[in-house]
Amino acid sequence: MGRRKIEMKMVKDRNSRQVTFSKRRAGLFKKAHELAILCAAQIAIVVFSPGGKPFSFGNPSVESLSERFLDDKGKNSKRGCPFGRSVSRSEKLNKHLGDLQRQVQYERKRAKLLQEAMKKNGLPLNPKPIEEMSVDELMKMRNAMQELREKMGARVVEMEASSSLLLLSKKFIQEK
Repeated sequence: MGRRKIEMKMVKDRNSRQVTFSKRRAGLFKKAHELAILCAAQIAIVVFSPGGKPFSFGNPSVESLSERFLDDKGKNSKRGCPFGRSVSRSEKLNKHLGDLQRQVQYERKRAKLLQEAMKKNGLPLNPKPIEEMSVDELMKMRNAMQELREKMGARVVEMEASSSLLLLSKKFIQEK
């Protein structure tokens, strides 16, 4: 049994349609890859599955080709950069997003450390506004914060001392 010609019409069964989509998508991407290699073509394909999930193929990449297409359809290409601008807008946005995600992670860690320090020193995790606190509560908070400041100062001194010792040991090892 060999291959047989399939009539071009929509597949009615959902499961069969999904299987057909997956197989045909793989074949389409394979053909696009072959065309790109054989003809040195730059190709970008975006396909949405019947379920709405996007799939893409690009040679060299979908992002660079879409940026080139959107950048006056390649009219403004600069020397040395066949895709228009040297750093695309999407690359800048991706970098900015990564920076923001790192900053959010840093702030979450910092908030967790602050909550642990507040808990350790008997401070409420969600203190009420200062205007609503009584004098006793304010004094208690002030004392706890002073104690925390002293502990942090002591910890800073410890860290500076250990850092100095590390530097000395590295210098000593390098001299040997």
